[in-house]
Amino acid sequence: MASKSAPPKGPGDRTRDRIDVAPRFTQADVIRLNNLFRGQDAAEVVASVIGAGLLGETGIVSSFGAESAVLLHLVTQAAPDMPVLFLDTGKHFPETLAYRDELASRLGLNMVNLTPDPDDLAAKDATELRWSYDPDGCCEIRKVKPLEKALADFDTSITGRKGFQSSTRQGLARFELDGSSGRLKFNPLANWTREQLDAYFAEHDLPRHPLEAEGYPSIGCSPCTSKVKPGEDPRSGRWRGWDKTECGIHVEVTATPIDDDPANDPAF
Repeated sequence: MASKSAPPKGPGDRTRDRIDVAPRFTQADVIRLNNLFRGQDAAEVVASVIGAGLLGETGIVSSFGAESAVLLHLVTQAAPDMPVLFLDTGKHFPETLAYRDELASRLGLNMVNLTPDPDDLAAKDATELRWSYDPDGCCEIRKVKPLEKALADFDTSITGRKGFQSSTRQGLARFELDGSSGRLKFNPLANWTREQLDAYFAEHDLPRHPLEAEGYPSIGCSPCTSKVKPGEDPRSGRWRGWDKTECGIHVEVTATPIDDDPANDPAF
């Protein structure tokens, strides 16, 4: 499923080199992966797909938010050197940056800090106030474009999204396509509950994000993150007052088909 190599050339073969433009993953691959690992424990799935090399070149994308320690610990138990991509937008809470550094040191993370293009910032957000009138544009400059550039060299990204976090993430599958890029998104914790996360934190003695105790169950950039009231979705404090639920690196969940046709059984 990862990028394919050209067939070897024989003596005297004068065929031109060709660039393989086939997608790295297809919807059929997504269906097969979800079928193959349906009902399995998250740690087992992570160990299996990484150990078998099913994901190709893979990186973890982490916000170092309220629940990030669980995913980072879980994945790096199987792949200690896997790159961890962090979008350093220039708008994070100081507590988030300190938490990133704490987890990076404690877990021995292979950190890759991504920053916005300075020319983009100068041309489109010189006042640094774009978040206040165009949050989509701000996210595009500070998150979407830097991540898209970095992920060009990867076949798969691993995310910490969970279905319970908001109504727009309900039904999240473990494996999905990343738009039209041909990349795979792997969401090991897609069906985890709040109780499972709390138990994992306790079992492995992982530190909590300091803002979680202050009423921030979902933590993004400081201008666009507010406290959440009792009974609200955990992500309701993100972009409060705007018709916006995701920053652009993820989209609202649509159903990923699970096909019981034997033709879609795993063949990796």
